Amino acid sequence: MIEIKVPTVGESISEVTLVKWLKNDGDYVERDEMIAELESEKATFEVNAEQAGILKTIGKEGDTLNIGAVVAQIDETVAKPAEEKKEKPEPSKVATPASEPSKIEAKQQESQSRKPDTNLKATPVASAIIADKKVDTKTIQPTGSNGRIFKHDVLEALNNPGRKPDLQLFGREEKREKMSNLRKTVSRRLVEARNTTAMLTTFNEVDMSRIMALRTQYKEKFKEIHGVGLGFMSFFTKAVCYALQEWPSVNAYIDGDSIIYHDYCDISIAVSAPKGLVVPVIRNAESLSMAEIEKKVVELATKARDNKLTMEEMQGGTFTLTNGGVFGSLMSTPIINIPQSAILGMHKIEDRPVVVDKQIVIRPMMYLAVSYDHRIIDGRESVSFLVRVKQLLENPELLLFGKDPVKTLLEL
Repeated sequence: MIEIKVPTVGESISEVTLVKWLKNDGDYVERDEMIAELESEKATFEVNAEQAGILKTIGKEGDTLNIGAVVAQIDETVAKPAEEKKEKPEPSKVATPASEPSKIEAKQQESQSRKPDTNLKATPVASAIIADKKVDTKTIQPTGSNGRIFKHDVLEALNNPGRKPDLQLFGREEKREKMSNLRKTVSRRLVEARNTTAMLTTFNEVDMSRIMALRTQYKEKFKEIHGVGLGFMSFFTKAVCYALQEWPSVNAYIDGDSIIYHDYCDISIAVSAPKGLVVPVIRNAESLSMAEIEKKVVELATKARDNKLTMEEMQGGTFTLTNGGVFGSLMSTPIINIPQSAILGMHKIEDRPVVVDKQIVIRPMMYLAVSYDHRIIDGRESVSFLVRVKQLLENPELLLFGKDPVKTLLEL
């Protein structure tokens, strides 16, 4: 008998939750076949069978298991059961086409469909109508005691097809659901960030005209050559990387009595996954091209959606980008992703009247917000950082190497 134990998934993680069994107790499983799905405080991962054999489940769905605990056993001494052969039905004496049942069979089926269901909690008249009209009982809202269905309940369902009977506008039902490890971790870290940092937020707005025009002009050619769409995230990531190198304290964090500075930019991207917020990391984003950034964003977002992110892909990060604009947020104050010291919040692009050269014009504008830890980042640094990001986004040609091409040529 082989024991399947909860694997080690991270230095600081001591327990996981058994989300669901992918195989049932007593099933024959092949080697390396996925048998269960576990969830740590940071990610979801699968457990595979180490040998082929009969599975004996030990943990139950929803259980909290310690690292190293036995989650299942496999009896590898049992031979693989032979596949059952389906017996062919004997041909009837009088052959009839398979697609056309005989008149007798049709009458029997019609008689059965019209026969009231004896297990149904309904009055005789209601049962007869249900059988005659072939009403799906799931669409009926019972008004009788103990869920008993009356005639008028069936008629109401027939007159209002498609209505969900369990939808009550003024119901008072409650549902208690256990928090997942991921949600508990998100809750703990957000509260910790508010309680342990001197968090402050500064705002600005950026005119997205140039970037939107570039995307319209080059998006088809970009996708044709690179095989990925040209989104906003690559522009923002590039701009942030240049600004972080100019203002290194925004790319640093406090460790005890020391400040840790980074000469690289590992950009965390906040992604809304099915089980909660996750923050995968784009490593050395300052060294990547626009296409490489876009490909990495798609890869990480897809893995997050499918719960396939690894611990390594979510650890680290020196600065975070979060885009509430995809949900319609016009302005917000993002919370720092500790131990980092700052986070940039992107928001909804909205046409607004702005003054350009003393003229009121309509431009696609986006509010930007940088939340930062005032213990390490001064107001001058945070505001200058955000202004630099704004400048780079409004003048995308600067993203080539962070400087004005003409001024660089003239060494000004």
